[in-house]
Amino acid sequence: GRVHVIEVNPRASRTVPFLSKVTGVPMVEIAVRVMLGEGLVDCGWQAGVVPERPLVAVKAPVFSMLKLTAVDSVLSPEMKSTGEVMGIDVDLGAALEKSFLATLGALPTGGGALCSIADADKPEALPVLAQLSRLGFTIYATEGTAATLRDAGISAVAVGKLGNGRPNVIDVIEDGRVSLVINTPSNIETDELRFDTALAGDAPRSVKDGYLIRLAAARRRIPCCTWLDTAAALVNVMSRHRAGEQLTVAPVRSYRDGTVAAER
Repeated sequence: GRVHVIEVNPRASRTVPFLSKVTGVPMVEIAVRVMLGEGLVDCGWQAGVVPERPLVAVKAPVFSMLKLTAVDSVLSPEMKSTGEVMGIDVDLGAALEKSFLATLGALPTGGGALCSIADADKPEALPVLAQLSRLGFTIYATEGTAATLRDAGISAVAVGKLGNGRPNVIDVIEDGRVSLVINTPSNIETDELRFDTALAGDAPRSVKDGYLIRLAAARRRIPCCTWLDTAAALVNVMSRHRAGEQLTVAPVRSYRDGTVAAER
């Protein structure tokens, strides 16, 4: 594969305060004192790796798609997030659940899920959609995705693409049938076209449909996953929530010093 350098920042990124919060190490203070000529020992620290903490911390982006009208939710080198949240706990599942709750407000708990999956992603998507079906969700899918699901033994309701009869992919979003959208873009969407021209007359149909699906989900405040790793993480969290696993709320310091881990 090819490595692309998106940007180089001669400054502290937003990850620094996140790491300081998680570890308890005042990185900015230490850096300033070192730049002024002090050594690590003078700052009360020494060289070496900070001891591992009994915690998992997840930094999750926050998007304001309703305020950023017509901006596509598919991620690209252009920054689209407007903030970040932190989910912290002693295991990954709980930390992820906290971060999803902070970004979404509430987890999808039932109803339907609209799934439009790029051909290259369909094999990887099957376990995720099977798990979603086991949670009791009705899977609505475009014809190609629905056929793939049925071949794998997963029940699916086929809906038309735009212009191919009713109900179509936008109808099931607008009429409240779905509480989750999983729409993975094809390579032509992510690599060859700019989204500000997605509705141009010469844009491929898949680009137009994908853009309008994501836009409709944003308008209805429906969670929309555009990458399967995000969808898999969310569905795992939904399964955890459905199983009744409780979340622990405690000060960050209690996670850092191992108090919460010792109580588990």
